[in-house]
Amino acid sequence: MFYIKENLSENAEVKVNIYYDNVYCRCPRCGKEVKVDLNEFFGDEEFDLYETRLYCDDCSRKVRCEA
Repeated sequence: MFYIKENLSENAEVKVNIYYDNVYCRCPRCGKEVKVDLNEFFGDEEFDLYETRLYCDDCSRKVRCEA
């Protein structure tokens, strides 16, 4: 099971299990919260968990129209 662990101080930490319905990121253009389904990326050899940025639906449409 994957999880996220954040040390808040020497005596306190938070651990959260990663499930299909609790992974989010921020849109790099507007900052809106975007729900992420990691299953869409597993198996993709070029997927980079650290460098991947996902746009919200509105910004995604705008970016496609600008191209």
